[in-house]
Amino acid sequence: MSLPEVIRSLLEPSAYPERPSGVELKQTHISYLFFTPEYVYKIKKPVNFGFLDFTTLEKRRFYCHQELTLNRRMTEGVYINVLPIVKKGSGEITVGGKGKTIEYAVKMKRLPPEMMLNRMLEDGRISNDIVKETARVIANFHLKADSTKEISRYGLPAVLRRNSEENFMQTEGFIKRTISQKQFKEISRYTRAMLEDSQGLFIQRVEEGNIKDLHGDIHSDHVCISDGIQIFDCIEFNERFRYSDVVSDMAFLAIDLDFYNRHDLSKVFAEAYFETTKDKAGRKLLDFYKCYRAYVRGKVEGFKLDEEEVPDGEKEASKIRAMRYFHLADLYATGGFRPTLTVVCGLSGTGKSTVAGILSERLEIDIISSDVVRKDLAGISQSEHRFEGFEEGIYSRHFTEKAYAEIIKRGLSRLKEGRSVILDATFSKADHRDAIVKAAENIGANVHIIECTTGEDAIRGRLKKRFKEKDVVSDARWEIYKRQKELYERIDYPHITLNTSVFKEESIISLLTKILG
Repeated sequence: MSLPEVIRSLLEPSAYPERPSGVELKQTHISYLFFTPEYVYKIKKPVNFGFLDFTTLEKRRFYCHQELTLNRRMTEGVYINVLPIVKKGSGEITVGGKGKTIEYAVKMKRLPPEMMLNRMLEDGRISNDIVKETARVIANFHLKADSTKEISRYGLPAVLRRNSEENFMQTEGFIKRTISQKQFKEISRYTRAMLEDSQGLFIQRVEEGNIKDLHGDIHSDHVCISDGIQIFDCIEFNERFRYSDVVSDMAFLAIDLDFYNRHDLSKVFAEAYFETTKDKAGRKLLDFYKCYRAYVRGKVEGFKLDEEEVPDGEKEASKIRAMRYFHLADLYATGGFRPTLTVVCGLSGTGKSTVAGILSERLEIDIISSDVVRKDLAGISQSEHRFEGFEEGIYSRHFTEKAYAEIIKRGLSRLKEGRSVILDATFSKADHRDAIVKAAENIGANVHIIECTTGEDAIRGRLKKRFKEKDVVSDARWEIYKRQKELYERIDYPHITLNTSVFKEESIISLLTKILG
């Protein structure tokens, strides 16, 4: 798609007063963003989506100034000013200077991408102290935020009911695509019951001034841990999206932490927030608003499946994200967040490690692998192979019992933190399976057992191929597989049987549907 003249011109470093060494363009559905080494220039697209209207130059100028003013509330030194984009008599287009104003841009300081909260979560660089301080920054902003009679009406039960019913209507067509019939019924039933049974609490929130002019979009990718805590990119284009209960606003980040499988941090965040605000009544509504926000995220991700301009690869990723958000919404609606234990088991060579890896990538959940744990306990490197006989050396019965005890211990430790986990191990003995399943269920976790199977020709070929690959941890060989098969104890309770010889892309979605649905 060809770019407008003004956008093409701003790809030239000479268009900027700093004369940067380079310019990079990124786009969203509503903005063009020009990244230079020091700054970001943001131009609004002339679009009308109903919930926003940037179709005239005057409207774009107005919303640029709104963006500047509103975002300065939670940032310091980030939002610099609004600059005109001018066309000179010579036809040259520049940021600022003399000439006819043809567009406007918000000029911002460029923040370090590696210090964005979502990147830090993905890289495991986040700490309790950072989460607590972020919670306090948000809480103090909420305590000072404006509230008026007009703003407060957005927290009335009738308004919340209308917004929720709109969500349900807009997602009916996605049942069995991104949300199951069961989830749809449970979430809608829960939402309607809360709005009916807790009507007095919602009215109390309005009367006590807890409905305010807030941020409206506090996601982890809008938080930067740089020169303090900078929370940017609020909703400037639609007051309806920005006016809400303070708990609804903080719920954005609470569900993000859950989404990244860091419920331990989500709890730390909520505790620090409510400790600062002293909002005892607000605690009672946290799961309600987390459910609402997660549902909206699922809805928005699902919409991408029907957008022609979205590439197929991105559609698949959006579908999985939608399924994950609806899964979260359902958890909040049915008793609160619960972690999930997924046990991927089966004989050597059946593809269980491959399946575990795919699930880990799609669900952003860590794997505890028996091959890794066994070598950790033995004090040897993961790349070192021990081609020992069946039930000998580090594969002896005694050492195997020790390894499974450690696998179960590590898995339960994650679950007790509220973090979902995948266990990748043969689990040939019923006692080992029963131990982890019962312990997980006792702490309230959801449990899924996936047993991988395939034909012996495929197994023989996989085991032979492994020794040509340097990064394989497993020491399994064909003769080991045959002995395992003789002693393997069948699974007598409900589980998922997966034939990995026909495991393709559609199989992944089907498997995720069973886990998340």
